[in-house]
Amino acid sequence: MSALPLDGVRIFDLTRILAGPTATQLLGDLGADVIKIERPGQGDDTRKWGPPYVKGPDGEDTSESAYYLCANRSKRSITIDLASADGIALAKRLIGECDVLVENFKVGSLARLGLGYDQLKDEFPGLVYCSVTGFGQTGPYAERAGYDFLAQGMGGIMSVTGTPGVEPVKVGVGIADVMTGMYAATNILAALRHRDRTGEGQHIDVCLLDTQVAWLVNEGTNYLVSGEVPKPLGNEHPNIVPYKVFPTADGHVILACGNDRQFQGWCDVAGADELKNNPDYATNPLRLKNRVALYAAMPDYMMTKTTDEWVAALEAAKVPCGPVNTIDRAFADPQVQARGMRIDLPHPLAGEGTVPLIANPVKLSGTPVRYRYAPPTLGQHTDEVLAEILGLSEAEIAAERDKGAV
Repeated sequence: MSALPLDGVRIFDLTRILAGPTATQLLGDLGADVIKIERPGQGDDTRKWGPPYVKGPDGEDTSESAYYLCANRSKRSITIDLASADGIALAKRLIGECDVLVENFKVGSLARLGLGYDQLKDEFPGLVYCSVTGFGQTGPYAERAGYDFLAQGMGGIMSVTGTPGVEPVKVGVGIADVMTGMYAATNILAALRHRDRTGEGQHIDVCLLDTQVAWLVNEGTNYLVSGEVPKPLGNEHPNIVPYKVFPTADGHVILACGNDRQFQGWCDVAGADELKNNPDYATNPLRLKNRVALYAAMPDYMMTKTTDEWVAALEAAKVPCGPVNTIDRAFADPQVQARGMRIDLPHPLAGEGTVPLIANPVKLSGTPVRYRYAPPTLGQHTDEVLAEILGLSEAEIAAERDKGAV
């Protein structure tokens, strides 16, 4: 079996909820040894964020929520009580054996425990220390608690999401959290590259609000260039027409014409010669200018075929289109299945023996990701990790447990 790209990298993971765990799960899939540190008896808050929960052998709910499962595979869980001096001492011993520390405590919380970056950097000069917060380590909001919903609202995405004239709408998943996790993972890898070259660790400061502003991407840049504040367009695109959801004879279909040839291709399939030959719609800038009239004319054509008929006909004409799948249909889609986007991993509490999870979407040809651990139960690997990494005997581990350190 080939080595994974991050074999030999060990991560002291003090994160919980979604942003930080997303980052460490990605790194774990790539081979990092992720040691998830949890509070004894409590653990990651999301363990209780259900239903749904994993079903046990008797069909009853277990302690493991689906939400927790989504971001915690490829990790080992140990419990350490950071409220105790013995727990902090044990944590520092483990940090000394790690390459990366990732945390998402409120600004200043770990420093009060003696585990802040400035307190560790001299003792562990090669440590890559990544802090994930709501608003960053600096600025007037630094000490505020941050949540995905707040970041989506404050960062602007809700102002351009949803239907015009109704209340602002957030994205249906915690996308600010997920994207912050992805930025964190990317920059941890960059910092490790720098560490391997120079021996120097560093502090990574990544937050939900910065990330949300960063992924305003084209709409944010549209504003910066034009000075015009973007508004919600529903399913329309600010720069491309036609690009929206249309009703069909039996449902809905997405049509995304990214250039003039694709629009003309749709016209040919639809038999819409009068639209194809109308000079008002000859180019994308003209279609943008005349979008209201064009969108008023198109539904009569779209209602003449079913969703499947449109998808087949437009695919043959090389015009981008697709159905609006519910999540069950998304997982049943033959392309999604062919790409292996559902995986099942053995789990000690699952009545069926495994839990279903969403796969890592990246396919590496030489070092494909490997799912070594299902999302662990609370403290599942405490004894294993302490023996393996610190060389503690059973008696020494029992002593740590008696002291309340783990």
